[in-house]
Amino acid sequence: MKITAVTGDLTQTDTDAVVNAANSSLMGGGGVDGALHAAAGNELLGACTEVRRTQYPDGLPVGEAVSTPGFDLPAQWVIHTVGPNKHRGETDPELLAACVHSSMQVARALRISSIAFPAISGGAYGWEMDEVAEVLVSAAKKEAENPDNNGIEEIRFVLFSPEMTEAFTAALEK
Repeated sequence: MKITAVTGDLTQTDTDAVVNAANSSLMGGGGVDGALHAAAGNELLGACTEVRRTQYPDGLPVGEAVSTPGFDLPAQWVIHTVGPNKHRGETDPELLAACVHSSMQVARALRISSIAFPAISGGAYGWEMDEVAEVLVSAAKKEAENPDNNGIEEIRFVLFSPEMTEAFTAALEK
Protein backbone atom coordinates (compact mmCIF):
# COMPACT_ATOMS: atom_id res chain seq x y z
CA MET A 1 0.00 0.00 0.00
CA LYS A 2 1.29 3.43 -0.93
CA ILE A 3 1.30 6.13 1.79
CA THR A 4 2.13 9.68 0.70
CA ALA A 5 1.95 13.27 1.95
CA VAL A 6 1.19 16.13 -0.43
CA THR A 7 0.36 19.81 -0.18
CA GLY A 8 -3.06 20.40 -1.67
CA ASP A 9 -6.76 21.07 -1.35
CA LEU A 10 -8.70 18.18 0.17
CA THR A 11 -11.89 19.44 -1.50
CA GLN A 12 -10.28 18.88 -4.92
CA THR A 13 -8.65 15.53 -4.13
CA ASP A 14 -9.37 12.73 -6.59
CA THR A 15 -9.23 9.79 -4.17
CA ASP A 16 -12.28 7.55 -3.80
CA ALA A 17 -12.88 8.93 -0.29
CA VAL A 18 -11.76 11.95 1.68
CA VAL A 19 -11.75 12.04 5.46
CA ASN A 20 -13.47 14.96 7.12
CA ALA A 21 -12.04 16.21 10.42
CA ALA A 22 -15.57 16.75 11.68
CA ASN A 23 -17.01 17.94 14.95
CA SER A 24 -19.36 15.57 16.75
CA SER A 25 -22.47 17.41 15.52
CA LEU A 26 -21.56 16.60 11.86
CA MET A 27 -23.17 19.92 10.96
CA GLY A 28 -20.09 21.56 9.46
CA GLY A 29 -17.75 23.98 11.11
CA GLY A 30 -14.42 25.63 10.43
CA GLY A 31 -11.27 24.47 8.70
CA VAL A 32 -11.43 21.23 6.71
CA ASP A 33 -14.97 20.52 7.94
CA GLY A 34 -16.36 23.82 6.67
CA ALA A 35 -14.45 23.61 3.39
CA LEU A 36 -15.73 20.10 2.63
CA HIS A 37 -19.31 21.05 3.48
CA ALA A 38 -19.10 24.14 1.24
CA ALA A 39 -17.56 22.24 -1.67
CA ALA A 40 -19.89 19.21 -1.41
CA GLY A 41 -23.04 21.33 -1.47
CA ASN A 42 -26.15 21.38 0.72
CA GLU A 43 -26.83 17.68 0.19
CA LEU A 44 -23.90 16.85 2.49
CA LEU A 45 -25.55 18.70 5.36
CA GLY A 46 -28.77 16.80 4.65
CA ALA A 47 -26.93 13.47 4.69
CA CYS A 48 -25.18 14.39 7.96
CA THR A 49 -28.51 15.42 9.47
CA GLU A 50 -29.91 12.00 8.55
CA VAL A 51 -26.88 10.24 10.10
CA ARG A 52 -27.44 12.21 13.30
CA ARG A 53 -31.14 11.36 13.30
CA THR A 54 -30.76 7.65 12.60
CA GLN A 55 -27.35 6.59 13.97
CA TYR A 56 -25.79 9.18 16.27
CA PRO A 57 -28.48 11.31 17.97
CA ASP A 58 -25.94 12.39 20.61
CA GLY A 59 -23.23 13.13 18.04
CA LEU A 60 -20.40 11.12 16.54
CA PRO A 61 -18.01 10.08 19.34
CA VAL A 62 -14.32 10.99 19.25
CA GLY A 63 -12.32 8.42 17.32
CA GLU A 64 -15.28 6.90 15.47
CA ALA A 65 -16.13 7.30 11.78
CA VAL A 66 -19.16 7.25 9.49
CA SER A 67 -19.55 7.77 5.74
CA THR A 68 -21.78 9.85 3.51
CA PRO A 69 -21.74 10.34 -0.25
CA GLY A 70 -19.36 13.03 -1.53
CA PHE A 71 -22.05 14.79 -3.59
CA ASP A 72 -20.34 17.67 -5.47
CA LEU A 73 -16.81 16.66 -4.42
CA PRO A 74 -14.49 14.76 -6.78
CA ALA A 75 -14.37 12.03 -4.09
CA GLN A 76 -17.27 9.59 -4.16
CA TRP A 77 -17.35 9.34 -0.35
CA VAL A 78 -16.73 11.50 2.71
CA ILE A 79 -15.69 9.61 5.82
CA HIS A 80 -16.37 11.79 8.86
CA THR A 81 -14.30 11.29 12.00
CA VAL A 82 -14.01 13.35 15.17
CA GLY A 83 -10.50 13.99 16.41
CA PRO A 84 -9.59 14.54 20.04
CA ASN A 85 -9.57 18.14 21.26
CA LYS A 86 -6.63 18.90 23.59
CA HIS A 87 -8.44 22.02 24.82
CA ARG A 88 -11.09 19.67 26.27
CA GLY A 89 -8.51 17.41 27.90
CA GLU A 90 -8.56 14.79 25.11
CA THR A 91 -4.80 14.20 25.07
CA ASP A 92 -4.47 10.45 24.50
CA PRO A 93 -2.69 9.77 21.17
CA GLU A 94 -4.70 6.52 20.91
CA LEU A 95 -7.84 8.63 20.41
CA LEU A 96 -6.15 10.29 17.43
CA ALA A 97 -4.93 6.95 16.05
CA ALA A 98 -8.48 5.61 16.41
CA CYS A 99 -9.60 8.19 13.84
CA VAL A 100 -7.38 6.49 11.24
CA HIS A 101 -8.34 2.97 12.28
CA SER A 102 -12.10 3.67 12.26
CA SER A 103 -11.88 5.58 8.97
CA MET A 104 -10.01 2.70 7.37
CA GLN A 105 -12.60 0.24 8.69
CA VAL A 106 -15.30 2.30 6.95
CA ALA A 107 -13.14 2.51 3.80
CA ARG A 108 -12.77 -1.29 3.70
CA ALA A 109 -16.55 -1.67 3.99
CA LEU A 110 -16.99 0.77 1.08
CA ARG A 111 -14.54 -1.30 -1.04
CA ILE A 112 -12.62 1.75 -2.23
CA SER A 113 -9.02 1.82 -3.48
CA SER A 114 -7.83 5.23 -2.24
CA ILE A 115 -8.41 7.50 0.74
CA ALA A 116 -7.16 10.97 1.68
CA PHE A 117 -6.72 12.25 5.22
CA PRO A 118 -6.25 15.80 6.55
CA ALA A 119 -4.17 16.63 9.64
CA ILE A 120 -6.90 15.53 12.06
CA SER A 121 -6.81 17.51 15.35
CA GLY A 122 -4.04 19.80 14.08
CA GLY A 123 -4.75 23.49 14.46
CA ALA A 124 -7.94 24.41 16.30
CA TYR A 125 -7.96 21.22 18.41
CA GLY A 126 -4.61 22.13 19.94
CA TRP A 127 -2.34 19.28 18.85
CA GLU A 128 1.19 20.09 17.67
CA MET A 129 1.66 19.28 14.00
CA ASP A 130 4.70 17.06 14.58
CA GLU A 131 2.71 14.93 17.04
CA VAL A 132 -0.31 14.78 14.71
CA ALA A 133 1.96 13.64 11.87
CA GLU A 134 3.69 11.00 14.01
CA VAL A 135 0.44 9.52 15.33
CA LEU A 136 -1.50 9.58 12.05
CA VAL A 137 1.39 8.21 9.97
CA SER A 138 2.09 5.46 12.52
CA ALA A 139 -1.59 4.46 12.44
CA ALA A 140 -1.60 4.53 8.62
CA LYS A 141 1.48 2.28 8.52
CA LYS A 142 -0.28 -0.19 10.84
CA GLU A 143 -3.31 -0.12 8.57
CA ALA A 144 -1.12 -0.74 5.51
CA GLU A 145 -0.01 -4.01 7.14
CA ASN A 146 -3.61 -5.20 7.54
CA PRO A 147 -3.99 -8.26 5.27
CA ASP A 148 -7.73 -7.56 4.90
CA ASN A 149 -7.53 -4.18 3.18
CA ASN A 150 -10.18 -5.10 0.61
CA GLY A 151 -8.35 -3.49 -2.29
CA ILE A 152 -7.24 -0.24 -0.64
CA GLU A 153 -4.05 0.70 -2.47
CA GLU A 154 -3.35 4.26 -1.32
CA ILE A 155 -3.47 6.40 1.79
CA ARG A 156 -2.74 10.02 0.97
CA PHE A 157 -2.30 12.79 3.53
CA VAL A 158 -3.43 16.05 1.91
CA LEU A 159 -2.11 19.05 3.83
CA PHE A 160 -2.79 22.71 3.19
CA SER A 161 0.71 24.09 3.81
CA PRO A 162 4.26 23.05 2.90
CA GLU A 163 5.17 23.14 6.62
CA MET A 164 2.48 20.57 7.40
CA THR A 165 3.61 18.42 4.49
CA GLU A 166 7.20 18.55 5.80
CA ALA A 167 6.03 17.25 9.20
CA PHE A 168 4.18 14.35 7.56
CA THR A 169 7.04 13.59 5.16
CA ALA A 170 9.45 13.43 8.11
CA ALA A 171 7.09 11.03 9.92
CA LEU A 172 6.80 8.86 6.79
CA GLU A 173 10.59 8.62 6.53
CA LYS A 174 10.97 7.20 10.06
